[in-house]
Amino acid sequence: MKSSLGFDPRDIPWTSPLGEWPALSQEHLVADRLKAVFKNPPDWSPEVKREPALGQRPAKAAAVLIPIVLRGDQGSEPHILLTQRTMHLSSHAGQIAFPGGKVDAEDSSVEAAALREAQEEVGLAPQFVEILGTLPEYITGTAFHITPVVGLVSPQHEITPNAFEVEAVFEVPLAFLMNPANHRLHMWERDGVSRRWYSMPYHEPSGLPTQPPTERFIWGATAGMIRNFYRFLLAANSL
Repeated sequence: MKSSLGFDPRDIPWTSPLGEWPALSQEHLVADRLKAVFKNPPDWSPEVKREPALGQRPAKAAAVLIPIVLRGDQGSEPHILLTQRTMHLSSHAGQIAFPGGKVDAEDSSVEAAALREAQEEVGLAPQFVEILGTLPEYITGTAFHITPVVGLVSPQHEITPNAFEVEAVFEVPLAFLMNPANHRLHMWERDGVSRRWYSMPYHEPSGLPTQPPTERFIWGATAGMIRNFYRFLLAANSL
């Protein structure tokens, strides 16, 4: 796996993030609680806002969908749906991502853009998604100004990946991602520019006793937005 900076992010040393932040309990992650938090959001500030710029590039508006699939009895075991991009793409090839992309002129809102992209990339129809709200904008080194749109997804949804863009679609338990013990902080310097990013390696069970799990290395912008989502929910449940 190579990044746009020309290295494999898995090779960069990491440490545990500073701070004694707790894991969010399952009761904080169920649908009703998530709905209540977005209706009455806490006073908070995102931890990861902007990546160091990679050259002079014009700003581009983008949106991603953070799809929370309501698994388990009455949605008691929510999962986040993610994609692994195909290796031949011109940008972020092979990386883990949320469904999403540029906001088109025809899109009526960032929410509409996120839903459109999710349907185009993985076949997730909008009628299966209940939008909860948005998180603060995240700016990538390639000048994408990304608005994360959070939505609850019915377990009755169907997935039809776009084979050109998407190599795999998988789900990660929300409880795993909302536990800072699973967050790694990487720091690296190149050409006098210090860069830091989060990663959250997840070993997806194969379902077969003879087959090892598949490592899904979540890092960069996707991990940064997940970290911000964790801090948002932590603030809401620490009042």
